[in-house]
Amino acid sequence: MGAYQVRRAPRHAAARVRGLEMHLTRWGPPASDSSPPVLLLHGWQDTGDTFQFMVDRFARDWPLVAPDWRGFGRSEWPQEGYWFQDYFADLDALLDELSPDAPVALVGHSMGGNVASIYAGLRPQRVRCVADLEGFGLPRTAPEQAPVQLAKWLDQVKSAPVSKDYESVAQLASVIQYRYPRLSEAQAGFVAAAWSRPEGGRVRPSSDSRHRWVNPVRYHREDAEACWRLVKAPMLMLIGDESDYLPKLGADGSDEAIRSIIPHIEIVHIAGAGHMLHIERAEVVAPLVERFLLSA
Repeated sequence: MGAYQVRRAPRHAAARVRGLEMHLTRWGPPASDSSPPVLLLHGWQDTGDTFQFMVDRFARDWPLVAPDWRGFGRSEWPQEGYWFQDYFADLDALLDELSPDAPVALVGHSMGGNVASIYAGLRPQRVRCVADLEGFGLPRTAPEQAPVQLAKWLDQVKSAPVSKDYESVAQLASVIQYRYPRLSEAQAGFVAAAWSRPEGGRVRPSSDSRHRWVNPVRYHREDAEACWRLVKAPMLMLIGDESDYLPKLGADGSDEAIRSIIPHIEIVHIAGAGHMLHIERAEVVAPLVERFLLSA
């Protein structure tokens, strides 16, 4: 199978956000006061580029902006490490530049969906609507986990980051397709190119390997739920029926539990899709997201 054929050509730019250079992938016309941008927020270890499959399936041209989060893709790597709260601050600062006056639509996958949904509760005046693709929190933690987690973090910050490299983009593509078997060869090749950078005749992942370090701050699901209860914007959640993401949440991942926190949320299950549903079933996901953007 050949390379994936892009239908809507992306444009690339950079923005200075809180002292770091953030890479932006854009599609469609420039945003305006009457047509604010739609932000596409990628997941952990991903980049904004891989929204290409969904963008290619939209029926109309939207003013789309997909940032690479700090330490991912072509965005700069901070030296002090990573804190989840920085993503909220980065998004807030980016909106100051892209749409200071008009609320925007947020479309987020996985980690990006978590950022979008929590941010919508923190800054309701800045968010017109949220399409959340497989991003609704993490499993609950207990205080007893804190000592082990903190001790492991102390060990990691003393060590040198280790990043696996590959012989070629093709080799990385085969690893990606093994991990995500619903991706076609062409899709896996596109994703591999987006997730890597050449170095010394080989290729390395484009994301900072320190993202894989344990977080010293224990996840408090109750804090996230308190933010979600403040969401006023229309909200769509898409779930891959064959995904292993929400089942890890147990009862917290059920439709009933999600609706008990955000009663007005619309939940749609996508047959034949796993966690990477925006790539695997782009032909289904894109029309659903587009319908939601038009109606919200």
